[in-house]
Parts: sequence; C-alpha cells; structure tokens
Amino acid sequence: MSGPVNAEGTRAGEEGLPPEPFPATAWVDRTGTVQLWSAEAEALLGHPAEEVCGTPAVELLTTPGDREAALAGRDRPGAGRSWDGVLALRHRDGHEVRVALRVRPLTGREGRAGWSVSAGDARRIEREETDRAMMRALFEQYPAPIALLDGESRYRLLNGAAERVLARPGDRLIGRNAGADTSRVDSGTIGRVLRQVRETGESVLGLPVRGSPSSDPDGDRMWSLSTFRLTDPADRLLGMCQAYVDITDGYRAERRLELLTRAGAGIGATLDVARTAQELADVLVPALGDVAWVALSEAVLDGDEPPKMSGPGQWNLRRIGVAPPGEGWPTGLPAAGVLPPALPNHPLLRRIGQGETVLLPDRDSVIAAAEGYSEFAHLFVPEHGHSAIAAPLFARGLVLGTVVVWRTRRPVPFGQEDADLLTEIASRAALGVDNARRYTREHRAAVALQQRLLPAATTDTPAAETVGFYVPAGGGAEIGGDWYDVIALPSFRVALVAGDVTGHGLPATATMGRLRTAVDTLADLELDPDELLTHLDDLVQQLQGEAPHQGDTVGASCLYAVYDPVTRQCTLASAGHPPPVVIRPDGTVESVEVSPGPLLGVGGMPFEATTFDLEPGSVVAVYTKGVIYHDDHDPDAGLRRLTDRLARSAGPGRGLDGVGHELLRSLGDAPARDDMALLLARTRAVAPEDTATWEFPADVSVVSAARRAVAGQLAAWGLDELSFTTELVVSELVTNAVRYAGGPIGLRLIRGDVLVCEVNDPSNTQPRLRRARWSDEGGRGLFLIAQLTTRWGSRYTRSGKTIWTEQSLTADPGLLDLSPQ
Repeated sequence: MSGPVNAEGTRAGEEGLPPEPFPATAWVDRTGTVQLWSAEAEALLGHPAEEVCGTPAVELLTTPGDREAALAGRDRPGAGRSWDGVLALRHRDGHEVRVALRVRPLTGREGRAGWSVSAGDARRIEREETDRAMMRALFEQYPAPIALLDGESRYRLLNGAAERVLARPGDRLIGRNAGADTSRVDSGTIGRVLRQVRETGESVLGLPVRGSPSSDPDGDRMWSLSTFRLTDPADRLLGMCQAYVDITDGYRAERRLELLTRAGAGIGATLDVARTAQELADVLVPALGDVAWVALSEAVLDGDEPPKMSGPGQWNLRRIGVAPPGEGWPTGLPAAGVLPPALPNHPLLRRIGQGETVLLPDRDSVIAAAEGYSEFAHLFVPEHGHSAIAAPLFARGLVLGTVVVWRTRRPVPFGQEDADLLTEIASRAALGVDNARRYTREHRAAVALQQRLLPAATTDTPAAETVGFYVPAGGGAEIGGDWYDVIALPSFRVALVAGDVTGHGLPATATMGRLRTAVDTLADLELDPDELLTHLDDLVQQLQGEAPHQGDTVGASCLYAVYDPVTRQCTLASAGHPPPVVIRPDGTVESVEVSPGPLLGVGGMPFEATTFDLEPGSVVAVYTKGVIYHDDHDPDAGLRRLTDRLARSAGPGRGLDGVGHELLRSLGDAPARDDMALLLARTRAVAPEDTATWEFPADVSVVSAARRAVAGQLAAWGLDELSFTTELVVSELVTNAVRYAGGPIGLRLIRGDVLVCEVNDPSNTQPRLRRARWSDEGGRGLFLIAQLTTRWGSRYTRSGKTIWTEQSLTADPGLLDLSPQ
C-alpha cells in the first residue's frame, strides 16, 4: 500500500486532502542511534540517509542542554512514554532549524525497541495551527451560515447557522449530497451551482435563492448564496464552500419598490376606466397574489361620481379587471363584466366603505368572515383561497370601488406588510381611475355636444340619398372640429358640406358649431358656393379677432357643393379643402379638379367655383383630411388610396352605409391621429317630364297666358286640385315682375314630392313681405302667397333674381282656402 488510510476511508496525501503537517519520519533504536531516515527528513534537514543512519540522534541537536536532556531521558525509567515538543536541530549547511517533534515509543517481542519520530517545520506548523484556530473560531462563531463540501458536493462540515438554514442537524447532513432534497432551501439551485463551480473553477457570488427557515416553514426567506472552491497551494481541489446571507428584508423592499414602480408606470396612462382597472389587476398578479379583481361602481363607468351611500348593498360594484384572465380565471368565480347581487351589510364591507384595507391572513379568518353569509361565498372566495386582502379605491373623498387579491397556490399567507403595499398601490390606482372617470365625464359631454352639432347621419331627398360618418381622433379619446352637413335647398337642390376646424378639444368643437350654423344661415340666402365661402371667411376673421382674448387659434377649411337634380349639375368651391371624389354609374372613379382657395380666415383672396355634370346614380364623397392623411403625410398618396378603395366598394347597388363602414375599416385598426368626417351622396335626377318652362315678355297681357299655361300643365300632371291656388300664385308673381322688374320673365314648374313654382326676372330688388293697411291699393300679393304655399323665398342669380314657392301635393287644411265654392 502506498500509504496509511484515515478514518474516513480516504488515502492520506491523495488529491482532496491537505498535506501532512509532520511529513519527516525516522527510527531511533534503544541506544539512540538513527536506523531509518525518510526522504522528507532529508528535505527538512538536508542530511541524506547514508550520513545520518548509524549515528547518534543527539548529534542533530544544536544546544548542549538539549543533548544532555535527551541522553538523560533515554535512560530514565519513564522513557517508554510519548513526547511532543519543539527542538532546535542542525541543518547540513550549518544553520539552525526549529523542528516540531512527535516521539513515540516502539516495543518488540523482547521489550522496548526504540522510538518512531515524526517531524515538521515548527514555524509552518505553528502558523497552520494558528490559522486553524482562527478559522475554527470564525467558522463556529460567525453568524452567517457556512457549509464546507468535498469535491463530490457532499457536506463535510457546517456551522450552527447553516444547520438552522438547511433545517437539518449537521450529523444528518454530513456525507449527503448538497444537490439532494436535504433542506428547505432550493436544493436544485444549490446542486447546479456546485457543479458549475467545480467544473469551471469560477466562483458564483451573491446568487439569490428562496427558502424557508425551520422555525417558520410557511415563511419565505431570500438568501444570497456564494460558492467558491477550496484549493491547496498547488491548486489541487480540496472541496468547496458555500456561504448564505439573509437578504429577505432587502429583497422584499426591492420587490416592493419594483412593484410600486410598475404600478406607477403601468396604471392610469390611458384615461380609460375599464383599461385602468385591468392594468391594476395585471400588476398585482402574480407579483403579489394568485387571483385579483377590481370592481367599480356602475356610476364610475359612466363617468359619474359613485353614490355616497352608507349601505354596501347600494354600491352596485361591477367586476371590471380580473387576473389571470381567460382560462386562468378560477372556475365558478364571477368573471369580468359581472354585476353581483346587492351585497349584505357585512362588517368587512362597512370597513372597506370607510376607506380601510381588510386583511384575512389565514383560512380561519376567511371562514369566520363568511360565517352567516355562505350564500355569497362563491362570489368572492376562489377555490383553494386561504388568504386575502381587500382595499378600497379611495380618491378625493369617494370610494370608487374595491380591489381584492387572493393567494390560492402559493402557501405563504399575506401579512401586514402586503396589506400596506396593496393600500399604497390602490391609493395610486384610485387616482388613475378617478382621472379616467372625470375624463370620461368630460369627454362624454364633449362628444354629446359634438354629436348634437352634427346633422342626422342619413338623409333622403329628391336630389340625393346621403350617409355621414364621423370618427374622432385617438379612437374616440379626442374630439375635434371636423364636420359634414347636408342642407336641403329650394327647387329640390341639395348642398353638401365638409369642414375641418384647426385643433382639437372643446374650442374646436365650439368653433365648428358656429361655422356650421353660419353655413346653414348663408345657405338659406341661396348664395353661390364661392360667394358663400367669402362670407364665411369674413366670419372666421371676426372669430380670430376674439381668439387673442380666448387663447385659441381659429382657422378652418371648407368645401361647399350644390347639386341641382333638374340640371344634373354640381357647383362647388373649396377653401383649402381636399377635392371630392366621384364614382360614376359605370364604375369609373375620379377626383374632381378644383381650384382651392385659401383656408378660411386668411382673407384678401377670392374663391373660385367649379361646375361639372353628375349622372343620376353617381356617388359623391366629400371628406376631411383625416381620411387621406396617414403616417406618410402624403395627401396625394392618400387621395389615390381613397379613390382605389371607393372604386372597389362603391359600385352600383351597394348601400352607402356599407360602403362607408368598409372604407373606414380599410384605413386600419390603429386610432386615427386626426378626426375623420366622411359624407357619401348618391345623386338622383328630376325627370324631364316633371318640369315645365316658359318665358314671357314684360307685358300685363302675359299674366292670363301664364295662368293658362300653368293650368294646362297641372291638368296634364293630374294635379287639378292645385290649379286654383297655383294660378293665384303665378298671377301675383308674374304681375309683380311685369310691374317692377321688366322682361324677359321666366316661369318654371317642377313636380316632385312638392310642387315648385319659380318666376325669375332681371331685377335685383329683393321682394319683401309686409302687412298692407286697409286703405292701401297694393302690397297684399306676397302676404297672399305666404298663405297659399308651404314656404316661399327668393334667390339672386347672375342675371337677376328668382322667386320660388312650394306647395304640398296633398290637401293641407292649414292653408288659406280661396277656391270657389
């Protein structure tokens, strides 16, 4: 055998064990003569065996006193006892070496045979002994857990702190592999780290691992684990050391700060009540608990303040945000959107209603809380739920709702520290919810205002059927000043309007309302489109004069188009607005070439009218720039996209509502950056056989001719019942034209859903309705016309004016009856 075997069964001197502190050996016989001398002894003192063997051992001693004592002790009766000590020995080169000796007697058959001597460098041995004593004291007294392991990751030595962390006494761990399930600390991580350190030689320092002390098996602790190799001076592996530092308090504080940071960054950024509630639930699971929900008052969802009631049964809390969502939500627990029944006047609910956070730390407290209210338990207690926290969403003196967190899978119950953390998160989230609630209220009021400022979405007139669409910016998060309008004009004409006020918010909406009202008023004057925009431009300049006092910038674009179903022509003018798109009945699509004027409010520049023909069944699309302006900010590319999509979707027979929705969907799901207003109109035409036109000179004799022409045409149309009143109207209007305007005088009848009678003359004098006195010989004509017709009016033309009247095609008892009895 190459060497003796120690008590653990490992050969001395093999890799993994420290070197022997007394390596040099010799045998001295009973006479004191050296008989055997090891190579280690030669290395220690420099004397080879052939020089030493056969000489007295005392010659190696340097001091006379040591020699005399050695010789005297050799012959004493007690010389058979062991002796340990330090003596000065002579090195071969002459210097003195202090040597630690272990002298042991040897006995043979005939009695004492001599002594075995083990020796080592006394200075090194003393230093090692001191180091061992210091390390032993440090190892045993250091409060941090320390474990020593051999090269095979088996425990060799543990201090008391390590035994407490690993939840096993040392005698049960010595010899066992650290990677086995030997403790409440994450043994899998321990084993992986030991293999890594042994194979790479690189230390792993400060690795967080989770565990639980034996004194509190259900209490999570966090440890900072450091693992490094132990080697001898020759870098041979002696084993490994693992040290644990309890970082639970710091870890929990860090996780708390991290959770608060996540809550601050992730909750309440959208100003949407429901989304804010879901963001709160998502933050809490799994960071704090396994199941969480946020319930809000129904009033909060509508943007209103929750009722200030003392009874919880009147809260009407609807569960809005839940986590985990989808399939991870516990079976049997009411999901998001569910409104539970009226809640009983439970003590816990009263505490929450008073702004207090409620902690149920264990299963017993959960059972006690549900006692007497078992019929409601399934609404609030998830399966395997053993610990819960409920906190109010309390902001600005209002309880907006509650947030509830349960632990179902993780065994560690909630503590007061968790309750304090949820209270802080809930208080921050409550401000986000309340901000979203207040925004919802303001936005709802603004949207309601804007919706009431817009016309009806659909209209149906003899000139066209129309459908309008409005999409606010930001997917409904913002409101603006885009609008469309459809204005029915006399003689079956219709005006199509689209406008876009600069900016967003209530100021833009209010300005839009003023401009739309102005357009309606100016449209009643039946001005040409270019003239109407000129008047509208003047109004915007007036609004700009008010803007410095209000802090707003006023500007707008506008398109005003008038379509006449009799002439089948459309005349339009643009104030910096995108051109309309026309889809012909044959499927061709074109963007109308217009000469846009400046934006409203610039002033000093004219607007130009454009006239083009429109076949019946054509679709006209007027819109605001949000429809064509996208991320590329290229209006030409946007206009091409619009015409392409209309060519595919707005074919004959397609409903305008479907065409509009398909077009808006094709623009993408992302919230629009700008408002979008779109108006689609499918044109109609008055048939030629439904119109009759005459022209007369300015002579009183033509009055009777005009009456006869009208009577004949009404008879041809089967409208004899209107002949009497219509003849009176024509007689008065033609007489006034002959008397005050001169000729030529034009007369036109148009049959549609009403009967329109038009008389035009070259005069620019506007007729005026007045009440004649009893002695006046004239002045009663327009008053009589107003009584005989449903409405009447006058418009200027390029060659004079036109007075028009409308009569219902059915008998109206409200009109003055002057027919012969």
